[in-house]
Amino acid sequence: MSSSSSPTKSGYWNLPNILTYGRVVAVPIVAACLFWPETLWMRWVALALFTLAGITDFFDGYLARAWAQQSSLGRMLDPIADKLLVAACLLVLVYNQTITGFSVWAAIVILCREILVSGLREYLAELRVSVPVTKVAKWKTTMQLIALGFLIAGRAGETILPGTIAIGLTLLWVAALLTLYTGWDYMKAGFKHVVDE
Repeated sequence: MSSSSSPTKSGYWNLPNILTYGRVVAVPIVAACLFWPETLWMRWVALALFTLAGITDFFDGYLARAWAQQSSLGRMLDPIADKLLVAACLLVLVYNQTITGFSVWAAIVILCREILVSGLREYLAELRVSVPVTKVAKWKTTMQLIALGFLIAGRAGETILPGTIAIGLTLLWVAALLTLYTGWDYMKAGFKHVVDE
Protein backbone atom coordinates (compact mmCIF):
# COMPACT_ATOMS: atom_id res chain seq x y z
CA MET A 1 0.00 0.00 0.00
CA SER A 2 2.62 2.44 -1.09
CA SER A 3 2.58 5.78 -2.80
CA SER A 4 2.00 4.62 -6.36
CA SER A 5 0.83 1.68 -8.37
CA SER A 6 4.51 0.87 -9.04
CA PRO A 7 6.04 1.39 -5.61
CA THR A 8 9.66 2.31 -5.14
CA LYS A 9 11.89 0.06 -3.09
CA SER A 10 11.33 2.26 -0.03
CA GLY A 11 7.60 2.24 -0.73
CA TYR A 12 7.49 -1.47 0.02
CA TRP A 13 8.49 -0.66 3.60
CA ASN A 14 5.96 2.02 4.51
CA LEU A 15 3.92 1.47 7.68
CA PRO A 16 0.74 0.10 6.03
CA ASN A 17 2.75 -2.54 4.17
CA ILE A 18 4.77 -3.41 7.28
CA LEU A 19 1.50 -4.02 9.16
CA THR A 20 0.39 -6.37 6.38
CA TYR A 21 3.74 -8.21 6.41
CA GLY A 22 3.36 -8.58 10.16
CA ARG A 23 -0.03 -10.21 9.71
CA VAL A 24 1.47 -12.75 7.31
CA VAL A 25 4.31 -13.50 9.76
CA ALA A 26 1.77 -13.96 12.58
CA VAL A 27 -0.01 -16.79 10.73
CA PRO A 28 2.48 -19.64 11.37
CA ILE A 29 3.14 -18.42 14.93
CA VAL A 30 -0.57 -18.44 15.84
CA ALA A 31 -0.96 -21.86 14.20
CA ALA A 32 2.07 -23.24 16.07
CA CYS A 33 0.70 -22.08 19.43
CA LEU A 34 -2.56 -23.92 18.74
CA PHE A 35 -0.80 -27.25 18.17
CA TRP A 36 -0.68 -27.67 21.97
CA PRO A 37 -4.32 -26.95 22.88
CA GLU A 38 -4.00 -28.21 26.45
CA THR A 39 -1.22 -25.72 27.22
CA LEU A 40 -3.45 -22.84 28.25
CA TRP A 41 -0.81 -20.08 28.20
CA MET A 42 -0.11 -20.87 24.54
CA ARG A 43 -3.81 -20.31 23.84
CA TRP A 44 -3.48 -16.83 25.32
CA VAL A 45 -0.36 -16.11 23.26
CA ALA A 46 -2.19 -17.26 20.13
CA LEU A 47 -5.19 -15.08 21.00
CA ALA A 48 -2.98 -12.03 21.65
CA LEU A 49 -1.19 -12.41 18.31
CA PHE A 50 -4.47 -13.11 16.49
CA THR A 51 -6.08 -10.01 18.03
CA LEU A 52 -3.09 -7.88 17.09
CA ALA A 53 -3.24 -9.23 13.54
CA GLY A 54 -6.96 -8.42 13.37
CA ILE A 55 -6.29 -4.85 14.50
CA THR A 56 -3.61 -4.40 11.83
CA ASP A 57 -6.18 -5.57 9.25
CA PHE A 58 -8.11 -2.37 9.95
CA PHE A 59 -5.17 -0.01 10.31
CA ASP A 60 -3.15 -1.01 7.24
CA GLY A 61 -6.02 -0.15 4.90
CA TYR A 62 -7.03 2.94 6.86
CA LEU A 63 -3.50 4.34 6.97
CA ALA A 64 -2.84 3.53 3.32
CA ARG A 65 -5.89 5.55 2.31
CA ALA A 66 -5.27 8.36 4.79
CA TRP A 67 -1.62 8.74 3.77
CA ALA A 68 -2.20 8.07 0.04
CA GLN A 69 0.07 5.02 0.21
CA GLN A 70 -2.16 2.55 -1.63
CA SER A 71 -0.47 0.28 -4.16
CA SER A 72 -0.93 -2.86 -6.23
CA LEU A 73 1.24 -4.74 -3.73
CA GLY A 74 -0.94 -3.72 -0.82
CA ARG A 75 -4.18 -4.48 -2.65
CA MET A 76 -2.84 -7.94 -3.52
CA LEU A 77 -1.27 -8.84 -0.19
CA ASP A 78 -3.96 -7.52 2.19
CA PRO A 79 -6.73 -10.03 1.28
CA ILE A 80 -4.15 -12.83 1.01
CA ALA A 81 -3.00 -12.13 4.57
CA ASP A 82 -6.61 -12.19 5.79
CA LYS A 83 -7.36 -15.49 4.08
CA LEU A 84 -4.13 -17.10 5.30
CA LEU A 85 -4.90 -16.12 8.88
CA VAL A 86 -8.50 -17.37 8.79
CA ALA A 87 -7.69 -20.58 6.88
CA ALA A 88 -4.72 -21.52 9.07
CA CYS A 89 -6.71 -20.98 12.27
CA LEU A 90 -9.67 -22.99 11.01
CA LEU A 91 -7.48 -25.91 9.96
CA VAL A 92 -5.58 -26.06 13.25
CA LEU A 93 -8.76 -25.63 15.33
CA VAL A 94 -10.29 -28.62 13.51
CA TYR A 95 -7.04 -30.54 14.00
CA ASN A 96 -6.92 -29.89 17.75
CA GLN A 97 -10.65 -30.67 18.04
CA THR A 98 -11.80 -27.26 19.21
CA ILE A 99 -14.09 -27.34 16.17
CA THR A 100 -15.76 -30.75 16.08
CA GLY A 101 -18.82 -32.58 14.82
CA PHE A 102 -21.28 -30.76 12.59
CA SER A 103 -19.49 -27.45 13.13
CA VAL A 104 -16.66 -28.69 10.92
CA TRP A 105 -19.06 -27.98 8.03
CA ALA A 106 -19.08 -24.29 8.95
CA ALA A 107 -15.30 -24.30 8.60
CA ILE A 108 -15.55 -26.12 5.26
CA VAL A 109 -18.08 -23.56 3.96
CA ILE A 110 -15.79 -20.68 4.90
CA LEU A 111 -12.68 -22.28 3.37
CA CYS A 112 -14.45 -23.27 0.15
CA ARG A 113 -15.93 -19.79 -0.28
CA GLU A 114 -12.55 -18.14 0.18
CA ILE A 115 -10.96 -20.39 -2.46
CA LEU A 116 -13.89 -19.86 -4.83
CA VAL A 117 -13.86 -16.08 -4.48
CA SER A 118 -10.08 -15.94 -4.88
CA GLY A 119 -10.34 -17.86 -8.16
CA LEU A 120 -13.24 -15.70 -9.30
CA ARG A 121 -11.36 -12.48 -8.53
CA GLU A 122 -8.38 -13.74 -10.51
CA TYR A 123 -10.63 -14.52 -13.48
CA LEU A 124 -12.37 -11.14 -13.32
CA ALA A 125 -9.01 -9.37 -13.00
CA GLU A 126 -8.05 -10.83 -16.38
CA LEU A 127 -11.20 -9.18 -17.77
CA ARG A 128 -10.19 -5.95 -16.00
CA VAL A 129 -13.34 -6.14 -13.89
CA SER A 130 -13.15 -4.89 -10.31
CA VAL A 131 -15.50 -6.37 -7.70
CA PRO A 132 -15.81 -3.95 -4.78
CA VAL A 133 -15.95 -5.22 -1.21
CA THR A 134 -19.48 -4.82 0.17
CA LYS A 135 -20.49 -3.89 3.71
CA VAL A 136 -21.83 -7.43 4.22
CA ALA A 137 -18.45 -8.82 3.19
CA LYS A 138 -16.80 -6.62 5.82
CA TRP A 139 -19.30 -7.86 8.43
CA LYS A 140 -18.50 -11.41 7.33
CA THR A 141 -14.79 -10.87 7.92
CA THR A 142 -15.46 -9.22 11.28
CA MET A 143 -17.70 -12.10 12.36
CA GLN A 144 -15.11 -14.66 11.28
CA LEU A 145 -12.42 -12.92 13.32
CA ILE A 146 -14.62 -12.63 16.44
CA ALA A 147 -15.69 -16.28 16.19
CA LEU A 148 -12.10 -17.42 15.75
CA GLY A 149 -11.04 -15.27 18.72
CA PHE A 150 -13.42 -17.18 21.01
CA LEU A 151 -12.34 -20.53 19.55
CA ILE A 152 -8.63 -19.73 19.84
CA ALA A 153 -9.17 -18.88 23.52
CA GLY A 154 -10.94 -22.24 23.72
CA ARG A 155 -10.29 -24.19 26.90
CA ALA A 156 -8.28 -21.31 28.34
CA GLY A 157 -11.25 -19.02 27.81
CA GLU A 158 -13.55 -21.49 29.54
CA THR A 159 -11.68 -20.86 32.80
CA ILE A 160 -12.76 -17.21 32.67
CA LEU A 161 -15.97 -17.29 30.62
CA PRO A 162 -17.78 -20.66 30.71
CA GLY A 163 -19.30 -21.35 27.30
CA THR A 164 -16.47 -19.67 25.37
CA ILE A 165 -16.26 -22.51 22.86
CA ALA A 166 -20.05 -22.70 22.42
CA ILE A 167 -20.15 -18.94 21.76
CA GLY A 168 -17.34 -19.31 19.22
CA LEU A 169 -19.07 -22.16 17.42
CA THR A 170 -22.37 -20.25 17.27
CA LEU A 171 -20.62 -17.18 15.84
CA LEU A 172 -18.76 -19.44 13.40
CA TRP A 173 -22.10 -20.58 11.98
CA VAL A 174 -23.26 -16.96 11.70
CA ALA A 175 -20.02 -16.21 9.85
CA ALA A 176 -20.56 -19.23 7.59
CA LEU A 177 -24.06 -18.00 6.65
CA LEU A 178 -22.71 -14.53 5.87
CA THR A 179 -19.93 -16.22 3.91
CA LEU A 180 -22.48 -18.09 1.79
CA TYR A 181 -24.44 -14.91 1.16
CA THR A 182 -21.40 -12.87 0.09
CA GLY A 183 -20.07 -15.79 -1.95
CA TRP A 184 -23.33 -15.90 -3.88
CA ASP A 185 -23.02 -12.15 -4.55
CA TYR A 186 -19.58 -12.67 -6.05
CA MET A 187 -20.80 -15.64 -8.08
CA LYS A 188 -23.66 -13.57 -9.55
CA ALA A 189 -21.19 -10.85 -10.53
CA GLY A 190 -18.89 -13.45 -12.07
CA PHE A 191 -21.64 -15.22 -14.02
CA LYS A 192 -22.83 -11.90 -15.39
CA HIS A 193 -19.44 -11.26 -16.96
CA VAL A 194 -19.13 -14.87 -18.18
CA VAL A 195 -22.49 -14.56 -19.96
CA ASP A 196 -21.54 -11.15 -21.36
CA GLU A 197 -18.37 -12.67 -22.78
